[in-house]
Amino acid sequence: MYTYITTGTYYFLKKLVEQHPDECMLLMQNAETALLWHETNGATFFQSPRKYEVIHSSGQLEEKGFVACNHIPVREEGRPVFEFKFTERMKKVDSFPGFTAFRLLRPLSNDTYIVMTMWKNEEAYKDWKQSSSFAESHSTIQPAKSTSVFSGPSYVSVFVLDDEKEENAD
Repeated sequence: MYTYITTGTYYFLKKLVEQHPDECMLLMQNAETALLWHETNGATFFQSPRKYEVIHSSGQLEEKGFVACNHIPVREEGRPVFEFKFTERMKKVDSFPGFTAFRLLRPLSNDTYIVMTMWKNEEAYKDWKQSSSFAESHSTIQPAKSTSVFSGPSYVSVFVLDDEKEENAD
């Protein structure tokens, strides 16, 4: 399974979704950008996507909710350790209230993994981040400083799905 990601204006990406109704795609947005997430076993129709291999997944992708993407640069030699530890630690999130889906994406053209979690809403994500399960799971990934698997700092981007429909419902 592969994930392809492209960015653009919300309305341009929405047209792509409408043109390909049988594809598994998520249209996400935040205050800064909109992106389209295409999950498939085949090729994508995106012109210049970021390409990833789905190496671990759980849950079902939904058309509505809240998404947090942790972007983590990993050294080539650290990939096996990172993948094992992250797959193990994410078992704690599967049963957390409000959890919807998880994807661990291996980059095919750079060094930055994406760890995506999908939630029923932002409150469920915040509850997870404040939980002892979150603290415990994140403590297991920290390697010794002298043997860091990371090639740079990580960052988190968050998105909402189906935001336009909610705004127009008022």
